[in-house]
Amino acid sequence: EKAKLLRSRPTQIVEPKGLLYVQQREFAVTTPKDGSVSILGSDDATTCHLVVLRHTGSGATCLTHCDGSDTEAEVSLIMSSVKSFSNSADYGRLELHLVGGFNDDRQLSQKLTNQLLRAFDLQPDDVHLVTFCVTELNDREEKDIHFPIIYGIAVNVKTAEIFPATFPEKGPDEDLRSAHILTGARLTNIYDAKKEQLHIGPYFWRPFPHVDFWLEQDDQQILENLSTSPLAEPPHFVSHIRSTLTFLKEHPFPSRSLFPDRKPRIYRKNQDGLWEQVCSDKI
Repeated sequence: EKAKLLRSRPTQIVEPKGLLYVQQREFAVTTPKDGSVSILGSDDATTCHLVVLRHTGSGATCLTHCDGSDTEAEVSLIMSSVKSFSNSADYGRLELHLVGGFNDDRQLSQKLTNQLLRAFDLQPDDVHLVTFCVTELNDREEKDIHFPIIYGIAVNVKTAEIFPATFPEKGPDEDLRSAHILTGARLTNIYDAKKEQLHIGPYFWRPFPHVDFWLEQDDQQILENLSTSPLAEPPHFVSHIRSTLTFLKEHPFPSRSLFPDRKPRIYRKNQDGLWEQVCSDKI
């Protein structure tokens, strides 16, 4: 019933004001007291799943974009991040919302759904599954090709409302963060809710293998080789991958070009609700 309700809602365009956008293999947690961030959001999920865990007492809310790389470890991180903001709450329960995936040919979505259910089930705490809109419950078929119905969601941290969403602005540092994922990153917490600051990096990687070869390939080759579900990707998938590969070519050694002082790039929201970089000497 909850999945049906979510699927029937129109996709909203979420503007950058007050938004914290979460990329694949990133997570962010905050509470209703946050003066900078009111919406957590993520999209472009095909076989990936979007996971929202919320404590109803403290209102602490975590959004994660999982791709099945290390689900058990990721679920433990999600749990402890929400609990760290909920220790003082006298009442409330942990509520889980799972959205994403579809009936893909390789059954990667089904596998990830099973991994997530199992990992949350193994937690010592009670977790209440409230929204289950994944894989076959998020699938539509068009001319014998399967697609997800919902590719992205946003959660309003103040009201706990969850709705299908798309985001024109996925920054800051979109290419840098994508490069981190493409070079095999682990799940990373990008937000410090106590300081209301977004922390990107420091990230380090080795020169990306065959980057020139990939940049020479046509769109079809990139789609078929660098996507888990080539037929169901959003239209901007290839341009996004090209942009990330170009970034990796320009920065083969991030320790020299991006993080010479080995400190994160720090952003906070300005008066217009947009991310602005903070000089490291002001922290």
